[in-house]
Amino acid sequence: MKNVLEKILKDKKQSLELIKKEKSLDILEKNIKDQSFLNFKEAIQKNKGVSLISEIKKASPSAGILIDNFNHLDIAKMYIENGATCLSVLTEEKHFLGKLEHIQDIKKKFKIPILAKDFFIDPYQIPLAKSYGCDCILIIIAALNKGQADEIYTEALRHNLSVIVEVHDLKEAEMALKYDQALIGINNRNLKTLDVSINNTISIFEVVKAHKGPLLSESGIKTEKDAKYIYEKTGIKNFLIGESLLKSDKPGELMKQLIQITQ
Repeated sequence: MKNVLEKILKDKKQSLELIKKEKSLDILEKNIKDQSFLNFKEAIQKNKGVSLISEIKKASPSAGILIDNFNHLDIAKMYIENGATCLSVLTEEKHFLGKLEHIQDIKKKFKIPILAKDFFIDPYQIPLAKSYGCDCILIIIAALNKGQADEIYTEALRHNLSVIVEVHDLKEAEMALKYDQALIGINNRNLKTLDVSINNTISIFEVVKAHKGPLLSESGIKTEKDAKYIYEKTGIKNFLIGESLLKSDKPGELMKQLIQITQ
């Protein structure tokens, strides 16, 4: 699985070239001109307790197919009923079997802020994702050079979208601090090897603790004990969780346990 990220980015670039031929930037900008959105960042900031960003995905390179009878609307409903603050919806098609249409479908039925969980490498993806109803986009520092990250960040703010800047190590964390209006997500998964350790959040926290925006811990949080450990060590109480909920026999019960870790 060495350098899975490199393969994903190569495929993303190719798929974007095809989409650009079908949907011009001008048409996208016209379609979203008067479109409303929900404030993803504010939803987390206003929540005094634990914020769960519950993830909807059919598959991943590390785990393969997660759910055989995948229904994004049923999953969204279950998450919302059990206290999710926001949703994260995988929209990368080849490696995660996601679709932008899943965001559109969910937004027609539910009022909740949604992150388009994808590999953003081109500013074109900002109006594209917003045209399907997303409220937040992801900048993965490991996937971009400085110029690309700056450009995508600026474009997202211009379109009134929240931004999660995702980091995996101390160097990336230092780079992320300049994005002062973003949320910073600490990914416990190494995107190049797919190894996971929740201690990554603990070690990186020291670099990002002065950041004004919300801090998130992402990946590898399997139980309320994992979340409580992170909270007690750092004070971080915002968690992006997918596989643990999707694989759980009782995901609603797990969500309620996670929400109670600060009590």
